[in-house]
Amino acid sequence: MSAFDPRTTPARPDLAARHLQGRLDAARFVDGTTREVRDESAPLRREPSPDAPLDTEALRGELVTVYETTEEGWCWGQLARDGYVGWLPANALAPPGPPATHVVSALRTLSFPGPSIKLPPVAGFSLGCRLAVTRTEGPLAVTPAGYVPARHLAPLDAIAPDFVAVAERFVDVPYLWGGKTSLGIDCSGLVQVALTAAGIACPRDSDMQEKALGATVSAGPGDLRRGDLVFWKGHVAIARDGATLVHANAFHMAVAVEPAAEAIARIAAGGSAVSAVKRLPDRPAPPPA
Repeated sequence: MSAFDPRTTPARPDLAARHLQGRLDAARFVDGTTREVRDESAPLRREPSPDAPLDTEALRGELVTVYETTEEGWCWGQLARDGYVGWLPANALAPPGPPATHVVSALRTLSFPGPSIKLPPVAGFSLGCRLAVTRTEGPLAVTPAGYVPARHLAPLDAIAPDFVAVAERFVDVPYLWGGKTSLGIDCSGLVQVALTAAGIACPRDSDMQEKALGATVSAGPGDLRRGDLVFWKGHVAIARDGATLVHANAFHMAVAVEPAAEAIARIAAGGSAVSAVKRLPDRPAPPPA
């Protein structure tokens, strides 16, 4: 089992996904059950405990294949979008509802119990949450999660033209290890959320991103291009231009913009040099409207 990354392999010594049978050893192999995140977000933890480290978050509308549900109310499963494996609260999941039609395109939006923004909101959704819109009533979209401002939603296949601009919208959002929402986000979560909004598949952790994304280029401060990804061991930042970066980081305890040279020097002083700069392929310009 050492050849499999435990972060993305639904296998433990006592239990594994049926499709892995014959490829690794486990005491028992089971078929999974598809569930959907029904809360604004669901924490995915390393162990079935609220005190366990937060590895990532699953957003409203994400699908999860659940392989075990405990009597204590935890589900062990794998996220469909990026393949991450871990423990989620069972009460944050439900059988899949109507297929999502729209994605939250605002940094954060609210859901109301009826067709009036004067009603007390019942939920808040972060950028990237998926909702099924059944109809619109004036400026509000009607969804199973309530009435949501239609201008805060985009069709499910909408593509943000500039993922860096998406990341820049998170400036000043608090740093949260494992976070992926406008209430708290980490460095690789910021990259994943921004790239996903731009229609680019992206793994969850920075080491996975360094291996999977783009081509390695020789670029230091002043040579960076907008959209370059700068990697260190355990950290990633996004170049805004040749001179500045945007990244979620524990130094500022927030998503911050800072000079690339200063960030590189500060992190090097802490014992970590840049491990790679990756450049994503150019994307064709969208057709004229």
